[in-house]
Amino acid sequence: MTLIAIAGVMALGALGGMVGALLGLGGGVFLVPALTLVYGLPFREAAGIGLMTVIATSSVVSAQRVGDGTVNFRLGIVLEIATTLGGLAGGLTAQALSPRTLHLAFGVVALFIAGVMFRQISRRAVTPQGYPDAGWLGGEFYSDEHRRRLTYRVRRLPLALVVSFIAGNVSGLLGIGGGILKVPALNAWCGVPLRVAATTSSLMIGVTAAASAPLYYSAGDIPPLYAAASVLGVMVGTRGGFWIAERARARSLKVLLGLVLVFVAVMMLVRA
Repeated sequence: MTLIAIAGVMALGALGGMVGALLGLGGGVFLVPALTLVYGLPFREAAGIGLMTVIATSSVVSAQRVGDGTVNFRLGIVLEIATTLGGLAGGLTAQALSPRTLHLAFGVVALFIAGVMFRQISRRAVTPQGYPDAGWLGGEFYSDEHRRRLTYRVRRLPLALVVSFIAGNVSGLLGIGGGILKVPALNAWCGVPLRVAATTSSLMIGVTAAASAPLYYSAGDIPPLYAAASVLGVMVGTRGGFWIAERARARSLKVLLGLVLVFVAVMMLVRA
């Protein structure tokens, strides 16, 4: 790798880390398409690098947000059981599919979730503090946007478990972090506020990626220089994402998530 190439990969990692901190998607959602389209890496190598950045994003976000009430540990632990099983299945499946199939899968999944997000832009999942029964998996957090504590209740847990398994499979298959499915699903169908869904997803995606990454590493699909440059960029970009997240409105974050998904989906479908 030349110095220019290293700097470019670090910049892409920083962008991915920023999006990961904002939306809980993990850095791979930008990095995987960019590495295949711009740098010409094979999809499996790009996915392996993406998993490494997902682990880095998860570590930084979880450490930063653990004390502000937006990380729902109970919900994360329950859903992580299904997600990890899906991640193992996805990592094994990726070794048997062609690059074209992987590109198509990435694009179709991203477009579907973008449609879900745009339909849910104006829907709110929270109530003022004092919700009569938040339930075992629900919780409350302080919202800077509303300037008060808000309470939420988790609905449709079986659906959340099914989506988490699929998200884990997508993560292991495409190297993008299961948050691309979990965050919109938890927000749109399970009553979890977007900020809580994003930070809880950030906690989970690191565990999911750690379950899949050894499969890519053992197959020689994680180039060390690309992975190191990407992770360093992610560490920087995540800090910028924190700064933006503290000032952004939930509606703006939903619009951003939908636009990101459409953009990435179009790139991957064109590549396929």
